[in-house]
Amino acid sequence: MSHSTNVVSIHPYFKAKPGKLAEAKTMLPRFVTKPSTEKLVLHYDFTINGDEIHCRESYVGAEGLLAHVENVGSVLGEFLKIVDLTRLEVHGPAGELAKLKGPLASLKPTWFVYEYGLNR
Repeated sequence: MSHSTNVVSIHPYFKAKPGKLAEAKTMLPRFVTKPSTEKLVLHYDFTINGDEIHCRESYVGAEGLLAHVENVGSVLGEFLKIVDLTRLEVHGPAGELAKLKGPLASLKPTWFVYEYGLNR
């Protein structure tokens, strides 16, 4: 089945440093405020399991994801002082992932190429 959309999603997993979970949680509203003005964001939220924080987010194409990364850069820099990035996944159609591989290379994500699914 062909993919009729260029939606990409990025899935960062963070682990709060010892004693820093409460502080990390207080930063989440700052993250959520940032993409509220982004035109290409489709979905953005946080989930927590113990001291692990996961951000579920999706964008219209590589362009939307890159705009978001630039938009949250300063907040992310602060966040990374109290959490560790333990895993990063990027999911999407091969053509969109190809546009991201250079800009996101330093983050060393795992790339998941869209294969088959249902789009509404």
